[in-house]
Amino acid sequence: MRRVDPPSSLSLHSVGGACGLAAGAWLGAAEAPTKLVTVGYSPFVISLGMVAGVFLARWTLPMVLKGATYVWQDLREKPHLAVWAVLAGMLWVVANTLTIFAIRDVGLSIAFPLWNTNSLVGLFWGWLLFSELRGAGARDRAKVLGGALAIVGGACLLAWATTHQDAGAREHAVRGVTAALAAGLLWGTMYIPYRKAYLSGMNPLSFVTVFTFGELGTMLALAAGFHGGWSGLQAELVRVRPALFWLFLGGLCWVLGDLFQQYAAKYIGIGRGIPLSNTNQLWGLAWGALVFGEMAALSPTGQLLVVAGSVVMMAGALAISFAEAPAAEQRSWRAAMERECRRYGLDPQRTEANLQGRDSIAQEGHARRWWEYAVAAVAAAIFLWLAFGTSRQPIPISIPWLLVLSAASLVILVVVGALLWKRTRFV
Repeated sequence: MRRVDPPSSLSLHSVGGACGLAAGAWLGAAEAPTKLVTVGYSPFVISLGMVAGVFLARWTLPMVLKGATYVWQDLREKPHLAVWAVLAGMLWVVANTLTIFAIRDVGLSIAFPLWNTNSLVGLFWGWLLFSELRGAGARDRAKVLGGALAIVGGACLLAWATTHQDAGAREHAVRGVTAALAAGLLWGTMYIPYRKAYLSGMNPLSFVTVFTFGELGTMLALAAGFHGGWSGLQAELVRVRPALFWLFLGGLCWVLGDLFQQYAAKYIGIGRGIPLSNTNQLWGLAWGALVFGEMAALSPTGQLLVVAGSVVMMAGALAISFAEAPAAEQRSWRAAMERECRRYGLDPQRTEANLQGRDSIAQEGHARRWWEYAVAAVAAAIFLWLAFGTSRQPIPISIPWLLVLSAASLVILVVVGALLWKRTRFV
C-alpha cells in the first residue's frame, strides 16, 4: 500500500505545538477523578485504578490507530528501547501517586502548577543530553530561559497562596507542596526516555505500549505494599468499586493527553513540548475552581495569588514554546540523533525520515487481524461494565461547567487529532 506524503504546508513545529496544547487539555481533565481522594479513598488505590485504565487504553489505542503488526515491527527493530520505556513507566507511577497526595492536601488548582515545574527539569535534561538549545540564537534562548524563570516565579506565588489559610491547613499545605514538587522532579526526569526513544525513530504509539508494563507492575507493588499485602489491596478495591469507572475514565483521558505530549516531545523537543503541554495547569485550575469550587475556601488574597501564579507560569510556558528551533539548533538535534544511531546500529536516513513525520513501516501495508477488533471490543465492554456498577460520589460539582469543559476537550481532540493525522499519519 503506497502512502501519500503529507502536505508540506503544515510545519512540524506547528503540529508539535498543537499537540502540546491538546496534551494540556486532556492531562488537565485526567486529574479530575483524583478528587475522590477527598472522600476517604486510599491514594494508592486511586492511583492503581487510574493506572489500570491507562494500561487498558495504552494497549487498545495503538492497535486501533496503527495495528498490532505495525507496533510489533517497530518494537522488534528497536528492542534496546524497551527497558527505557519500562523505566519511564515506573517513574510515571511514583509521580502520579505523589500528585494524589498533593491534591488531597492543597487541592487540584494549586497542586497542578506546582508539579508543572517538571518543565524546568525537562529543559535541563534536553539541553544536557540531547543538544536542545545548542545553536539557538540569543533571542530564542532568552525566550526559553525567561519562560523558565517565569515558571519558577509562578510556582512560588502558588506556594505562597497556601499560607493564606488557618494553621491546621498550613501543615497539610507543606506536605502537599512537597509532594507536588517531588512529582515534578520525577516527571521531568521521565522525559529522558521519551526523547531518547524518538531520536532513535520509535513511534510514540509503540513506546507507550511497553511503557505501560512499567506503570502497572510498579503500581501493583506500591499498592500491595502499603495495604499490607494482596488481601488488604483486594479489600480496598472492593470498597472503591463504585468509583472505579471514574478512575478508569481518568486513565483514558491521561493516555489521550500523554499521546499528544509524546508527539509534541518528538517533533519540537522536550524543552519546548513539555512547557507547552503544561498549559494543563490552566485546565487544572478550571476543573478545580469551576467544577469543584476549590478556590472558595481560600481568602481573597489567596485566590488572587493562585490566579496570578497560574497566569505567570502560563506566560513562561508560552514564551518557551514560541522559541522555534533555528537551523543551527536543528543541526545539533541531528547530531544527537546520529549519536543514537551509531550507538545502537540504526539506519540514520530512516531515523531522520521518521523524525520528519515519514516512516517506511507505514508504507508497508499491514492487514488488520480479527483479534485486534476483539481487543477493542473487550476494552469497551470493561468500561461499560464499570459504568453499570458506578454510583455518584459525595463530591459537590457544577454540572454546567463539567459539560462545558468536557465539550471543549472533545473539540480539541478532534481538531488536533485530525491535524496530526493529516501531517504525519500518527508516525
